[in-house]
Amino acid sequence: MPVIMLIIFGAAAGFLATRIMNLRTDVPTTIAIGVAGALIGGFVLRSIAMIGGLAFGFVGAVVGAILLIWIWQKYKDRK
Repeated sequence: MPVIMLIIFGAAAGFLATRIMNLRTDVPTTIAIGVAGALIGGFVLRSIAMIGGLAFGFVGAVVGAILLIWIWQKYKDRK
């Protein structure tokens, strides 16, 4: 099933990309362009998301530590 979806999305993406870039190609070439573009684009976006995920994880850790320190200071002030 994923291969069929890749071909369908590839055909649609290839069609849009060839029209945007004003390139007239036959159907198999359009599908090939779309599938290759989907593979390249997916790899690039996954790489960016992974790097972003690490950065967001670090930011989350800092925010969590700040929250913990704030709670600790509020509890400490009660005594």
